[in-house]
Amino acid sequence: MAESRAAIYGAIAANVAIAVTKFVVAGITGSSAMLSEGIHSAVDTGNGVLLLVGTKLSERPPSPQHPFGHGKELYFWSLIVAVLIFGIGGGVSFYEGVAHIRQPVPQVDIHWNLIVLGAAMLFEGASFTIALRQFRRESAGRPFWQALRSSKDPTTYTVMAEDAAALLGLVVAATGIVAGHALDAPALDGAASIVIGLLLAGVAVLLVREARGLLIGEGIRESTARDIRALALAQPGVRGVGWPLSMYIGRDEVLLTLEVDFEPGLPVDAAAQRIQALEREVRERYPVIRRMSVQPVETVDAAQTAAPG
Repeated sequence: MAESRAAIYGAIAANVAIAVTKFVVAGITGSSAMLSEGIHSAVDTGNGVLLLVGTKLSERPPSPQHPFGHGKELYFWSLIVAVLIFGIGGGVSFYEGVAHIRQPVPQVDIHWNLIVLGAAMLFEGASFTIALRQFRRESAGRPFWQALRSSKDPTTYTVMAEDAAALLGLVVAATGIVAGHALDAPALDGAASIVIGLLLAGVAVLLVREARGLLIGEGIRESTARDIRALALAQPGVRGVGWPLSMYIGRDEVLLTLEVDFEPGLPVDAAAQRIQALEREVRERYPVIRRMSVQPVETVDAAQTAAPG
């Protein structure tokens, strides 16, 4: 948890410094792309604060109203962050770009813009490196894209997505500023602002999609469910196993229920031992499954043994 906060703190510190500098230089030079980048950094700063709020609230202990804890609180705040990126970051940048194209403003001095963009790349690169290292530690050696798709920690992948978008946005802004100055076409600066807006909107859509799946009850991967079912079938005295039903109730906590059909005549004590052994084996192999309920049933219908859908 502390390591995840480190990634957020690093992103906030970088974005505060960058946002202030970008706004000052945008006011001096009149660059639309620089103003969009300032808005981008300001939004990222606010988003980091919201992720910290979500992290803190998600750590609250279970209560009678929330017996499984408050882990999903983090998913809610990550959704708010994605909406802010889309509406404020993407929307305002797009609007500013269109306005600048309709009424181009010649830039006074692009050197300050380029100096600030270069410094911003260093800060954003450092923030991205911190988040990437944290992500690689959590991925436990799995391939990057596989680990990214399976990650349920918004504090890490949101910061990574924001920093990656920021780095791409800086490249776009620099390209628009330089091209607009070299070709004496200030409208290209506005075009760069539009591209930055679309980039932020695209990142926001991906984050919304991930947050939506977790908020409505996303479960473990199908391959993991099959492995758990195989472990149950391997227990002595088990003749049938239903499909594991699971749901993420926090970034590193899964609730799982499983119906198991034992052989007729198996003593109750023996069945209890099989259940305990199964739960122990599953938790050792998949530490994220912290809450598990195995329910013995008389029969398991053939339809229940297949993956849903």
